[in-house]
Amino acid sequence: MKILHIDCSPRDNSHSRTLSAAIIGQLVEHASPAEIVRRDLGREPLPHAFADYAEALASPANLNSAQAEAATQLSEQLIQEVEQADVVVIGTPMNNFTVPSVLKAWLDQVLRVGRTIGFSADGDKKGLLQDKPVYIAVAAGGVFSGERAKQPDFLTPYLTAALGCIGLTSVHYFPLQGTAFLSDEQVKTEQNKLMDELKTALLK
Repeated sequence: MKILHIDCSPRDNSHSRTLSAAIIGQLVEHASPAEIVRRDLGREPLPHAFADYAEALASPANLNSAQAEAATQLSEQLIQEVEQADVVVIGTPMNNFTVPSVLKAWLDQVLRVGRTIGFSADGDKKGLLQDKPVYIAVAAGGVFSGERAKQPDFLTPYLTAALGCIGLTSVHYFPLQGTAFLSDEQVKTEQNKLMDELKTALLK
């Protein structure tokens, strides 16, 4: 099994990193041996789209030009990392109700018309990648889902739509919420509950 492991937090000891690592541990235990490909956006952020990349995607004619090959080189590398993986694991904090900019920069390179996004005869967008499990560890200082939610959630609907647009519809969220108000012991307890959920799902 080949796992693409993406982390988004700039903090070495962040809750999202700890949770994504725990998910990796469960997957490796369930289906060993495993090869893990790391893409650490928190420590090594991708550049936001340059003018030549935006220009290449501006029209079909531009995308087929000689200049487009160089402009989409990073995009192609990131897309191939997703294509070659059997499973994708993403660890991300919730920043201001949504994804951090480093994850948005990654998505802007991976969501590409003509490569990962196609169109039906009716003009509807359709994903061109083969579906695979995507496990997303979300850490939030506040509470964004459930009966105790105190803030909006633009992260999970956005990621579901964005990943679904390229064909990745088997998306599973593991939200660690209210970390700003929890002790270390309480955080560990909540993380263990989430890992029990994953373990149960993997055994089905």
